[in-house]
Amino acid sequence: MMSIRTNRRLPGLLRKESLQILRDPSSIAIAFVLPAVLLLLFGYGVSLDSRLVPVGLVIEQPGAETASFLGAFEHSVYFAPRVYATRQAGRAALDAHAVNGLLVLSADFAWRLKGEGEAPIQLIVNGVDANSARLLEGYVQGVWANWLQGQLAAQGTAFTNPVTAEPRVWFNPELQSRNYLVPGLLVVNMTLVGALLTALVFAREWERGTLEALLVTPVTIGEILMGKILPYFVLGMGGMLMSVLMAVFLFGVPLRGSVWVLALCSTLFLLTALGMGLLISIVTRNQFVAGMVAIVATFLPAFLLSGFLFDLGSMPAVIRFITHLVAARYFVAIVQSLFLAGDVWAVILPNAAALALMAVFFLGLSRRLLSKRLE
Repeated sequence: MMSIRTNRRLPGLLRKESLQILRDPSSIAIAFVLPAVLLLLFGYGVSLDSRLVPVGLVIEQPGAETASFLGAFEHSVYFAPRVYATRQAGRAALDAHAVNGLLVLSADFAWRLKGEGEAPIQLIVNGVDANSARLLEGYVQGVWANWLQGQLAAQGTAFTNPVTAEPRVWFNPELQSRNYLVPGLLVVNMTLVGALLTALVFAREWERGTLEALLVTPVTIGEILMGKILPYFVLGMGGMLMSVLMAVFLFGVPLRGSVWVLALCSTLFLLTALGMGLLISIVTRNQFVAGMVAIVATFLPAFLLSGFLFDLGSMPAVIRFITHLVAARYFVAIVQSLFLAGDVWAVILPNAAALALMAVFFLGLSRRLLSKRLE
């Protein structure tokens, strides 16, 4: 008899919560529209790559050598060169942020190149963005080295270099930042769906006064939690499926790992996010407060402290320690490995175990704090 009643109560709770989700456009928007918008923004609008960087070339005395040097920059995919006749004009362009860097070829450039064999050039870089400045400096050195090698070859002189580098780029040979950003963004999207939506579940019930009516019914705490979790779990996995399809077929991000491993790890992370959201909702009992706490405690750490955008190894030791408390950190490592490297079990297993422990902790703590007593 108890089993029959339980089998009747749980479907009723699931139907109630599902109808509430369908009648709330914001839930559908957070689960599907917002992730799609974020993917489109990061996939097309945000890039860590440097392409067609505006750089100024001050050529005080035009000639065959300076024209050849300018051509090396014009044929590079990394630069959009602009020529200036004087240092003052180039400096004005740099001050106005019309160019990100300035290369100065002095009037005696060609003469010193032919005579002494040493023709120094001056490179001035806008260092406001330190990362972009370092990239620009490295790109300029690469173009300079290739041009010099071509000049020596044209003169029949061998280019001697005691060390020859033959780089091999693994996992992301195209060096596309999109392949790095989009998998990490899937984690942020799941955090939004799992934590933010469920953070409002019990808080909304408390504010509307419907939770008191639910608590005096014969339903158990476990049934209430299942009735709240399962609809949002389906919603979250649906959003994850949409995001993966967009990543693979729209942005061309390779998925080299197993789809089933990705689904299993996504389940573990979503359960963790759901548990965190439920815990916030149970403790706060206010939708506005619950939403703010969910953003600060789940979304921002997933964005800043998960390795999605910033390298964890370059952070201070204290911050690196704090990142171990962020569930998104473990899922970002799994997702990036599955998409770009494949089923690397040395990465997947320990991170999946950490997610499983966190899911048990947050769901168990939510079950413990939720009581059928109203005080």
